[in-house]
Amino acid sequence: MSISFLHSKGTEAPIKIPAIGLDLFVRMPPAASSGEFCFIETINAPGAGPPRHRHREAEIFRVIEGRYLYEADGRRFYAEAGDVVSIPGGVEHGFCNVTDKPARQYILMAPALDAAAFFTELAGVMHDGIPDQAALNAFGLKWHVEFLGPPVNKNDQPTD
Repeated sequence: MSISFLHSKGTEAPIKIPAIGLDLFVRMPPAASSGEFCFIETINAPGAGPPRHRHREAEIFRVIEGRYLYEADGRRFYAEAGDVVSIPGGVEHGFCNVTDKPARQYILMAPALDAAAFFTELAGVMHDGIPDQAALNAFGLKWHVEFLGPPVNKNDQPTD
């Protein structure tokens, strides 16, 4: 594996997707690792998270601030600051910030996803709110992402 030198500045502007309460920073794009992985940082608004989905990339989440309710293959559990959650590629998953303040996490995706392009396009698709399932899946075809349902709800109960 080849890693290129990179300095990602904390002052960079985020990609914003208000419909799902997301500010996202691409901290390491695919080119910096020859496509092996990418590294992103997310800030999720209170009660917010992405629609349930699945994709070929594995993800490793590290909660930096706050508390999240994750759902993976139907199992729901809390993850708090300092916790690490790994989601294998192909597993249905979602999460939401269950606190009353913004929550933050780092996410490593392998193999790499062009997160800047994906989330910029997703922001365009969601400019008027979360679209219907058919529109999300039409967008997802290009990226090999299947959107499977609404976001995890902060009032859902953990199963683990």
